[in-house]
Amino acid sequence: MTLDIYKENLEKYADPLKYDELYNNYREDLDFIQKCVDMTTQPIIELACGTGRLTIPMAEKGYTMYGVDIHQGMLNLAIQKAKASGVHIHFSKQDCTQLDLPIKSPLIFMVGNSFQHFLTNQSQSALLESVGSHLLPDGEFIFDTRNPILKELAVIDEVEETHINRLDQVVTEKHREVYNHETQILECTTVQETNVTNVISTHKDSISLRYTYPMEIKRLLSEHNFELVAIYGSWKKTSFTKDSESMIIHCRLI
Repeated sequence: MTLDIYKENLEKYADPLKYDELYNNYREDLDFIQKCVDMTTQPIIELACGTGRLTIPMAEKGYTMYGVDIHQGMLNLAIQKAKASGVHIHFSKQDCTQLDLPIKSPLIFMVGNSFQHFLTNQSQSALLESVGSHLLPDGEFIFDTRNPILKELAVIDEVEETHINRLDQVVTEKHREVYNHETQILECTTVQETNVTNVISTHKDSISLRYTYPMEIKRLLSEHNFELVAIYGSWKKTSFTKDSESMIIHCRLI
């Protein structure tokens, strides 16, 4: 896997400030991660760290943090935020399937359903191999992914919404989601129309997201020397059921 493969699926992250505004106040995953960590002096690694939403508060708690992301714009904002918070974090632009960090960790985590960016069996396997090579013995990997609920995925979803952006301009967004049952990939497209002094400016972006079934994940973990510690239906540790929106995967290297 190379960086270029993933560059084709990063359009949704073109505006790091907008992304940060949308998700910066979400805390359920942070609470879960912090409860899983003892006050270790070993470094902790966050994959797909984005704008540092979890990496920075973890560093503020005194942990030595390494943050990896493939999007330089997201990392630039994370670096600015860390500096403003007075913490030092080892940020680096890397492909998570080819990690090259100078440390091994007792804990690696990846949130925000970033696992869905690994669209093929090969890329999922490469991710687990890369993670395993950077974990200490008995090290843990925690990640989340959306649960494939077929009755929802089977329907083409089209939504239109309007809001006011940071420049007080009226923005209409038309979202369309189509699921391919053969590839297990959801294609999400957004057409954004912005009213700039009565002139409509149009922008289109898209993202592809892979849905993986529980038994696929269990087999993947087993093939790469991980044992499943727990699978939850949310970051609040609710029981996982067929109707759960999420799968929270907590596994350990064996």
